[in-house]
Amino acid sequence: MTTLTIRPIKHKFAFIGFAVFSLLLTGCASKINEEQHQQLLEGFIERADVAPNLSGIDETNWWYQLNSPQLNKLVANALAKNHDLKTSQLQLQSTLARLGEQKAEYLPQGSVAVSAARSSLADTITRQSNANFGVDWQLDLFGRVTALVDAANASAMSKAEQLRLLKVEIVSSVVKGYINYQGNLENELIITQQIEALKQSIDVLKARVDEGVANELDLNRTKAQLSQQQALLPEIKYAQYRDLSTLALLTGQFTNEIILTEKPGFLSNELAVEIANPNNAIALRPDINQALFNFSQAYSLSVAASKALLPNISLSGFAGVLGLNNTRLVDTQQQWQVNPQIEWSLLSYPALIAQKQAQQLLSEAAYSDYQQVVLKAINESELSLQFLVKQTNQHAYAQARFKHANNAFLQAQAMYQEGQIPYLELLDARQDVLIAEKNNIDTSIMSLIAKVSTYQAFNGHWSHQLTIEH
Repeated sequence: MTTLTIRPIKHKFAFIGFAVFSLLLTGCASKINEEQHQQLLEGFIERADVAPNLSGIDETNWWYQLNSPQLNKLVANALAKNHDLKTSQLQLQSTLARLGEQKAEYLPQGSVAVSAARSSLADTITRQSNANFGVDWQLDLFGRVTALVDAANASAMSKAEQLRLLKVEIVSSVVKGYINYQGNLENELIITQQIEALKQSIDVLKARVDEGVANELDLNRTKAQLSQQQALLPEIKYAQYRDLSTLALLTGQFTNEIILTEKPGFLSNELAVEIANPNNAIALRPDINQALFNFSQAYSLSVAASKALLPNISLSGFAGVLGLNNTRLVDTQQQWQVNPQIEWSLLSYPALIAQKQAQQLLSEAAYSDYQQVVLKAINESELSLQFLVKQTNQHAYAQARFKHANNAFLQAQAMYQEGQIPYLELLDARQDVLIAEKNNIDTSIMSLIAKVSTYQAFNGHWSHQLTIEH
């Protein structure tokens, strides 16, 4: 039985999403009740009724437990070379650049201009030169620029959480793909061994049929089993190639560049599910934080739309020199001008009000989406735990089934050699072993994948560590 210890630990990231959210939305009428959601997450494990079956330590780099250098290298390559990951990283950098652009709106904007002109009219030549420095400063007296900066900051944080979510999916997919590949290698080995055994049996039966000791029915039944096993090989080969293709795509390579060796006994490796603090592991999930920041962005844009109804106050001016009758800025005269300005788009009020209402509705939609993401995360986490318990139990039953089927086959062999049972009963016993052995491998694969899925669902802590390390 897989165990998972639940023991509380203090983590610097604990419920950081809810804390940030509370700060961003201070005074907001649609503020999420942080205490309510925290209590909801804290009570989740107890309500899932799986605590007696769980225990844990720390889930950082959990795939190292499988003791496979090949797998560790695949994960490292995926984090370094995956093209979707590179795309997301570049998009994050672009969003951060836009945040810097938006913050620059706090500062005065201006330009430097130098020009010279020479013209002729009625044989009169006129020369003129000038140089000036112009400034335009939008005063953020009502907080519109601040609201836009908050929206840009929330957008950047959302992109960062999207990047973290992608890393979770990539690591989990690499581990699952590798488990499937090793499992299919073991399946191929078993089928090959059974084909060789059946071929040997056919040779023996042919000799006995010729001697009149055995009949054609036994021989044909054995040949039918041989064809059945041989038919499984193309499917296994395709499954192996499919696994390699998946791993190649995840690691940014072509399929023929992925070279993996068989690791006998890999499926028997113990992968303990160790979640130090399940509540934090859910609360810190990137999809929850991403939805949170999406709501923060929508709310900030709603605030900015409200501020657009207020006057826009700016201060502009310029200072420079003007040269008359010369084009080289000599014998110049100084000039300057300061121009305070208040602009109020009163005639655009209907359009601005409609824009405000539209943005408020988007804010409400983002809040509803946040609630849905939280519920989905909780349900997904609970299902992953229930799936883990189911697969663990099924694997235990499959192991027992294979053990008993193998014992029965050994007994049938002995009884057949002593002439106590006909050959068809021996074939039936062999078939039972084949089915039980295949089922044992399949449940081993699914048991490991269930554990990976549990880590994928409870990813809050290890995905943060992954972001720090990479």
